[in-house]
Amino acid sequence: MPLAPLTRMRWRRRFRSLAALLLLAGLAWSAWVWMPPAITTVPLVRVTDGDSLTVREGDVPIPIRLMGFDAVEYRQDCARRDGSRWPCGHEARAALETIAGHGPLHCELSAKDAYGRTLAACRTRPFPDGIDLGAEMVRQGWAVATSDAYLVEEGEAQAKRRGIWAGSFVRPAEWRAANGRSREQAPPPDR
Repeated sequence: MPLAPLTRMRWRRRFRSLAALLLLAGLAWSAWVWMPPAITTVPLVRVTDGDSLTVREGDVPIPIRLMGFDAVEYRQDCARRDGSRWPCGHEARAALETIAGHGPLHCELSAKDAYGRTLAACRTRPFPDGIDLGAEMVRQGWAVATSDAYLVEEGEAQAKRRGIWAGSFVRPAEWRAANGRSREQAPPPDR
């Protein structure tokens, strides 16, 4: 049984509306995918350790965990080639303080981790200028890469025996596990 002309016209309108809605949704999705991430310029408050720092947005302090690498813990020691111990965690924090300078930092803020810290990738100046804090920490040998983003820098540091690669060390995640507390449970480092 054929549809009445009025019914056919209604279905055509509905189909056109649905097609227009799908087209707009597709355009919005592609714009969202291809847009560069939002970069926030924030003043640096303090460096906590080799991969954590606090910035300020307005009057609110924001704890940041830098992504893509894991620096030696603040209270962690490493061994030199001769077997002597040295406070590599203190030096890792000092290195991040030097790299970050006095700020401001230009950060791509991401999700929060399980401990309420904001995950971020930060630079000393807007992209493509400035120094990527994570890349430089790994390149100088104060951290190990935890993603593919910094594998080249880790290989360079290891080959040139920079920082922790100059002797032997326990990977930060293993050190935290062996010392019975996670970095999040540790009291803040003394200055």
